[in-house]
Amino acid sequence: MSAPATRRARGHARTRPAAALQRSTGQLATAATARMDAEMPWFRDLSAEERSWVGTIVQAGIQSFVAWYAEGPGNPIPRTSLAGAMFGSVPSTLTGVITLQQTVELIRLSIDVVEENLDGLLDADDSSDVGAAIARYAREVAFATAQVYARAAEQRGAWDARLEALLVDAVLRAEADETLLSRASALGWHARSGVTVVLGAAPRGNEGEVIESVRHRARAARLEALCAVQGDRLVVLLGGVSEVRPAAEQIAGLFGEGPVVAGPLAPDLSSAHLSARAALASHRAAVGWPEAPRPALSDELLPERVLAGDDHARRFLVDDVYGGLRGARSTLIDSLSAYFATGGSIEATARQLFVHPNTVRYRLRQAAQLTGFDPAEPRDALVLQIALALGRQADAGL
Repeated sequence: MSAPATRRARGHARTRPAAALQRSTGQLATAATARMDAEMPWFRDLSAEERSWVGTIVQAGIQSFVAWYAEGPGNPIPRTSLAGAMFGSVPSTLTGVITLQQTVELIRLSIDVVEENLDGLLDADDSSDVGAAIARYAREVAFATAQVYARAAEQRGAWDARLEALLVDAVLRAEADETLLSRASALGWHARSGVTVVLGAAPRGNEGEVIESVRHRARAARLEALCAVQGDRLVVLLGGVSEVRPAAEQIAGLFGEGPVVAGPLAPDLSSAHLSARAALASHRAAVGWPEAPRPALSDELLPERVLAGDDHARRFLVDDVYGGLRGARSTLIDSLSAYFATGGSIEATARQLFVHPNTVRYRLRQAAQLTGFDPAEPRDALVLQIALALGRQADAGL
């Protein structure tokens, strides 16, 4: 007998067992579900609707096998159509309810149930042939299941990435609302305090790999991170921060070339837009300080921010720095002005003010304690000089 004739004969031989299996599909699916309920604790914890979804998968898998078996031994098993036959009518959310390992367990159990019942449904010869076909089919089912879960994971990853990008954008735009925390929680964000925004140029390379590297580095430092690449800029929200610079240093090396800046510490995610605002202004102005540290804190770039037209930086220098000096004692402003006018000479300042040099030292220490800027440090001195100039302009109504 020729090979095609042999295959046709075998196909006809499968008609009888295939029909017997088809009549028993519901019975086999019910038996498999009962075994799951008895042997799989996680199955018992599912809701009634979720258990019905699992039952649908089991019954669809058995029916799909019977249909394939009836077509003949040479018929290929296309994994794409197999996945559609088994999972097509089941909501994709099921992949987030039961794991891949659990799905493989229920498929293995279902196969065991079918094999255990073959002798009662079929003749001995038919039972042997069906058993061999089941072994082949089971391998393809395993591959098809893995593909379904891989696609679901990819889709969830893409959705999470879009949600994360929208959340970061909302913080940058100061459009945070009551849904912000719930969306962040959906992404695994649990930090309730200590948030800073770090931004700089996005490095070259795959965007997903860059963001995953940031997350990995943040987790290693026991921080939480929300990230987004916006054009040529990488923006990172760090949570669980107690000190800004050490936290920002953990991820600074992952940015592209150019300045990396960190905004001030915000108390929580809902107020992180304040940190973002300062970070954005600082990044725009950072070109004015090529020697800036990496990362640079937003307060370290106050002079450049003011020169770039940042009204928030201007108000801080006028209200907090100049206002703090003026509110303490008027001699502090006079002493600072004389100190800067004499090129930072304590002795020359003392002569100009007709006081002892130790008095000048005491007043400079007071100014540093009040403002957080040390007149003896070049960068701090620049901040104080700009604050004095802006304060005087404000006093004059300018």
